[in-house]
Amino acid sequence: MKIDVLTLFPNMFNDIFKESIIKRAIDKKIVEINIHNIRDYSNDPHKKVDDTPYGGGCGMVLMCQPIFDAVKTLKNENSKVILLTPSGKVYNQTLAIDLSKKKHLILICGHYEGFDERIKTICDMEISIGDYVLTGGEIPSMVLIDSITRLIDGVIKEESYQKESFSNNLLDYPTYTKPRNYEGLEVPDVLVSGNHREINKWRIKKQIELTQKLRPDLLKGEKDYD
Repeated sequence: MKIDVLTLFPNMFNDIFKESIIKRAIDKKIVEINIHNIRDYSNDPHKKVDDTPYGGGCGMVLMCQPIFDAVKTLKNENSKVILLTPSGKVYNQTLAIDLSKKKHLILICGHYEGFDERIKTICDMEISIGDYVLTGGEIPSMVLIDSITRLIDGVIKEESYQKESFSNNLLDYPTYTKPRNYEGLEVPDVLVSGNHREINKWRIKKQIELTQKLRPDLLKGEKDYD
């Protein structure tokens, strides 16, 4: 997979992809991540990329020209162009799985007061990472890249994410490691029983219990997991 990020603040990405799973994916050439400064595509002699909004109001609005030209330069027949904006579709694991199967993603990070509305005409999708406002789209783009990259074939073992949180509209089950007793806190007996059928039943039960307690919204309209 190839991921191109359009941003006004490329230095924010200097170290984020140099560690852990994403670094290994890059080193293995499973994913290619390129960071592009939107100002490099500006036709303005001063590399201006924003202007005041028509109709008045506070803040500055990102202009069409630099972003249109950047997308035209980077886009190919396999590209999916994503605008990161608070008004977009709320991001979730199902969407991450879908995007992990794409060959090329172009992520556009907003800033200031927002985008010229016409920029949306060159985008395939608008995504929000939650119902709150950040200073820009850089952190949301990092969230997408991290969550998508780990799902690409060959990055981590498939079994590592098949039954984790949100994979079946349930939160993940509790996990434990040695020692069995720590300051009076015991590991549940079933986990050391060696009975894998009972262990699996316990884990599903705990997933449902945790989801009902912490995220009951995930269970609405979902199937029976028994």
